[in-house]
Amino acid sequence: MRLTQGLQRAVQFRPRQTATVFRGRTRTWSEFGQRVRRGAGALRERAVSAGDRVVVIAANSDDYAELLYAVAWAGGVGVPLNTRWSVRELADAVADSRPRVIAVDESFADIVAELVVGLAEAPAVLGLGLAEVGESWSAAVESGTGCSESERSDDDLALICYTGGTTGSAKGVMLSHRNLVSCSLMWISTLRFDEQTRYLHSPGFFHMAGAAPLFALTLAAGTHVIVPKFDAADVLNTIETERVNYCLFVPTMITMLMNHEDFAHRDLSSVRDIEYGASPMPEALLRRVMHELPEWRLVQGYGCTEATALVTALPQRYHVLDGPWSGKLQTAGRAAAGVEVRIVDPDGIELPRGEVGEIAVRGPVVMLGYWDKPAETTAALRAGWLHTGDGARMDDEGFVTIVDRLKDMIVSGGENIYSGEVEQAIHTDTRVAECAVIGIPDEHWGEAVHAVVVPRTGADLTGNEVIAHCHTLIAGYKCPRSVEIRAEPLPLTGAGKIMKPALRAPFWTTSATR
Repeated sequence: MRLTQGLQRAVQFRPRQTATVFRGRTRTWSEFGQRVRRGAGALRERAVSAGDRVVVIAANSDDYAELLYAVAWAGGVGVPLNTRWSVRELADAVADSRPRVIAVDESFADIVAELVVGLAEAPAVLGLGLAEVGESWSAAVESGTGCSESERSDDDLALICYTGGTTGSAKGVMLSHRNLVSCSLMWISTLRFDEQTRYLHSPGFFHMAGAAPLFALTLAAGTHVIVPKFDAADVLNTIETERVNYCLFVPTMITMLMNHEDFAHRDLSSVRDIEYGASPMPEALLRRVMHELPEWRLVQGYGCTEATALVTALPQRYHVLDGPWSGKLQTAGRAAAGVEVRIVDPDGIELPRGEVGEIAVRGPVVMLGYWDKPAETTAALRAGWLHTGDGARMDDEGFVTIVDRLKDMIVSGGENIYSGEVEQAIHTDTRVAECAVIGIPDEHWGEAVHAVVVPRTGADLTGNEVIAHCHTLIAGYKCPRSVEIRAEPLPLTGAGKIMKPALRAPFWTTSATR
């Protein structure tokens, strides 16, 4: 299995059909394929060889999509980084991945020098879009002579996607060619991609919710309609003008679209399928979508980066309020084609149906491991199974209901936020004695980051100061949106751990969790 197989297929089957649409610019599959080959040649001229990393920090674009394929064609490893991270977080990931090349767009051109400080070998720099830094990617492609396709395939590393860690440092999830091709086949089978699909890319390519459909739709030879990032007005306009028929949204995006002043005035009749996921969908919003947009065929997807994005899916037929299938609406669906899913106890033993345990996954989409983190890899991959850290139960028909996040992960607006990372930032303020970070219900974001802080004796500390302090250390979306300052110690278990369920309980007693 090679990631570039899908590209070759699309070029062979639909050479004159549209591959990408970006800001009014269209490229056919033949053009896309030629640019990938020339871009791969340019990367090899910059010393990218088998296994070398290429970091990308940029908003979505057609050039970004081509670059990811060019990296694979050249035999390299793509490392797309979160554009919402702070400079410090980006620099940490660059230092960890040790890239041969860094590609940035105009939004990040002025921080390149900060990102490479301390590297033993300075990477080459490529400018995407309008970035006036290093060498122009477009110029490199136009002048490139092309090269033969790399022989890397199967379990060779193809992509490193960083995901937050409870230790406070991001972990690089290593995904192979087999992982990415297997996931693409699962998307085509489970989510009905085909050559007539005109798919809107609004989630960032740095996220598997953005990268996975890029690879899958290429294998299906559909059309990529790309916007730089999610903006409600831009998305509504793009759907109408480009006749988009398939979208992936997190619930927050759907809320923004439906509440936008232009929503009722835009022609969205082209939309056929909507996948949603990445964070809990409030039932009230789900019912509103089903009522106001009954022509949308909804499918829910649950997954994680370590499983190359997709684990379970809830098809359209279960998005009903009445009848024999109506009781499945609040589940995350059943195992997607190609993976096995179990609910297990701490020893990895499968639990009886209905009992709550940890979601474990096995199949060709399970990651190779964490980049340069053998201990974390051993903890996550046991006896051939990926232990996700998500708590759930399974009914007697295989439907999975997620009930908690065992790793204390907070999902806000589709972004994974790890409480341990935020707590570490808060604890760097010397006035803090104790703190706990939890997710609380939020009508707009699904969940919001909330911190409970106990100051040191005699210290004067406000919630606004805690939030401001976090903004100097971590990305804004990870920072607490609310803070409770309390005098009494935080509740502890018999083992001395903070009892986060007790802190969450007042907020979630009247709200559904997933």
